[in-house]
Amino acid sequence: MRSHEAFRVQNAPLRPLLIKELWEILSGRALWTMLLLMCPLVGYSFFQAVSLFGEASAAGQQSPVLANSLSPLDGVMVPTLGASYVAVTLLFPFVAIRVLGQEKESGALRLLIQLPYRASTLIAAKLVAVLAAWVLSSVPAFSALAIWRLLGGHLSAPETLNLLFGHLLYGLLVGAIALFAASISESAATAAIVTLAFTIGSWVLDFTVAGHPGLLEWIARLSLTQVLRTFEQGLLSAGLVAGIGTAMCGFAALATIWLPPGVPVRTKLFRSLVCVLAAAIVLGLATQIRFSLDVTEDQRNSFPVADQRALAKFAEPLVVTVHLAPEDPRYADLQRNVLAKLERVLPNVSVRLAGGRQSLATNAGDDSYGEVEYAYGGRSDVSRSSSPREILPLLYGLARVVLPAPIPGADYPGYPLVTNGQPALLWFFCGLPLFIVLAWWRSRRLPDPVKALS
Repeated sequence: MRSHEAFRVQNAPLRPLLIKELWEILSGRALWTMLLLMCPLVGYSFFQAVSLFGEASAAGQQSPVLANSLSPLDGVMVPTLGASYVAVTLLFPFVAIRVLGQEKESGALRLLIQLPYRASTLIAAKLVAVLAAWVLSSVPAFSALAIWRLLGGHLSAPETLNLLFGHLLYGLLVGAIALFAASISESAATAAIVTLAFTIGSWVLDFTVAGHPGLLEWIARLSLTQVLRTFEQGLLSAGLVAGIGTAMCGFAALATIWLPPGVPVRTKLFRSLVCVLAAAIVLGLATQIRFSLDVTEDQRNSFPVADQRALAKFAEPLVVTVHLAPEDPRYADLQRNVLAKLERVLPNVSVRLAGGRQSLATNAGDDSYGEVEYAYGGRSDVSRSSSPREILPLLYGLARVVLPAPIPGADYPGYPLVTNGQPALLWFFCGLPLFIVLAWWRSRRLPDPVKALS
């Protein structure tokens, strides 16, 4: 007869399991090697960003308009964390795979499965270890932001936290993919190849099918590089966060399905199919979520404050009919400058492409091609412009609303800074690597997790 004590999964303590997973990730060489490689990569990117930002700031001293457009988000934070993104894409999979791949190669996984934990609990614990590894791998990026503040640079808390949150989601997504790859592979090398097929394959998608209409456009949206693009623009999109969370949970669920070694392959394939279908349905629902926040200090993704307040009072639906092909550059400008901003501020707005998704060639002889029709309150008007300076007065005319007066003091001041970033190189090339080596040596003296589990 089966022992009831062996299957009290809820009563199994999680602390020893977490200690064991953290010990596995900290005792390996992959994490510390990645940290050492990231120091010069992030450090040189930060130095270049500070230098270029300083040159633009020096020019801004002669032109107040240029000075007002200098944002540390674009000039410093995005380039610096971009180096961290490259490292997470190419190196972090090897770190995340270690939490599972080594156990499969050594045969320890068969013993781990016999512990009183569910497979989902084991995968969750390994995701916690992946999260800890991402936090440690972000130390060079965190130190770069701290050095920027010490140099006198400006950081907006909403912008910075939003960008870091995007990189966190990307790192956890890569970690979940790595766990799935390790669960279906017999060796860590094969799992690394599978994971890199996802990450590097995303770059291939961006270079080959991005900007093409139809099915290719939908495939391009599956690229992992799309994860960070919205956060780098200073937007916090609820639909994107829900989609990333769904993909992350989907890969973690697939890893849970393929983790037990004694389950027939046919059963795993059937459960995987159900999991993929469920994730696809949730992803489809997530794409319908339109809510997003503009967290940038200069509100570049929104209309001026006075216009935001006036447009928020529009009670009736606004219907926008666009006579442009999706691949037309004018449509991209219209979407970025007008349509996306309208969707964030108006309570009820719908945008549709006239004639479906036709190409530039099929619309070449159409006299109405290039027109954008705006219908509100039973009235309509047409414009070919993609500038808010022309579109907003048109909308106010349809709504019979007086143009709002600009709010004084609402302009973005800009944060130019001319400084020398060379001292930071000493930290990234000498100081921080030394601390990492010392922490590596200290991690070798951590207690054996086997004793914690006993």
